[in-house]
Amino acid sequence: MNLGALCRTAEVLQLQELVLSSIHISADPAFRKVAVSAERWQPISVCAVEQLSVWITQQQRQAATVVALTRHTRAVSLTRFAFPRQSVLLLGRELTGIPSSLLEQCDQIVEIPQWGRVESLNVSMAAAIAAYEYLRQHSEAQQ
Repeated sequence: MNLGALCRTAEVLQLQELVLSSIHISADPAFRKVAVSAERWQPISVCAVEQLSVWITQQQRQAATVVALTRHTRAVSLTRFAFPRQSVLLLGRELTGIPSSLLEQCDQIVEIPQWGRVESLNVSMAAAIAAYEYLRQHSEAQQ
């Protein structure tokens, strides 16, 4: 369901691409229910979890900055982070987050400031906040 919400957010914000670990995810009834048909228009590509390290390297070779979105001691607050135009947002799994080996590969680590007692946001909500901030920064730069 989180991935369905993420697909819907990506389509609404017109993000370039959503990368899933399997194309079968987008056929799941729970995904489609939450995506509300966004999977028809949102470009989706696939990268198996085992291939993420290679995929990250490919993105970096194409001049993309890979930004991990997670709470971390080295993380920069989203309120102070300037997204490069060519950014890739790496998200972790609910509960387990982003593996440390992949975090080490990322160019930046960003976190959303939080003041409550709960330790984290839902991954699709966190992604929506970060994507909106990216778009806010780059739409203001064009004005």
